[in-house]
Amino acid sequence: QVQLVESGGGLVQAGDSLRLSCAASGRTSSYFMGWFRQAPGKYREFVAAISRSGGNTFPADSVKGRFTISRDNAKNTMYLQMNSLKPEDTAVYYCAGSLQEYTGRYFDGNEYDYWGQGTQVTVSS
Repeated sequence: QVQLVESGGGLVQAGDSLRLSCAASGRTSSYFMGWFRQAPGKYREFVAAISRSGGNTFPADSVKGRFTISRDNAKNTMYLQMNSLKPEDTAVYYCAGSLQEYTGRYFDGNEYDYWGQGTQVTVSS
């Protein structure tokens, strides 16, 4: 069973950037992966997903043009580069891995088999 560990969260000001990392105990090349977030009192929200090879990415409309998902399978690590952060981006960010080669429902958390513990991102105005 793979373990996922997020890092890179923190407190920043609006307009700043952060890069989150998700390190896997196993081979990330075996997993279709994604990022989700959950703000206090809100449902978990899809942020972005990436194919096993990294050749295809699927960002949510709310982050398109600001966030970039990527992966380095040689390092068993996935990343989320977040630019032009807004207060509404404040949430706990989770990485997730799916055993499926690809899922058209990549925005649905139920499609993922493994989850990290989350990392807090707080954006002040």
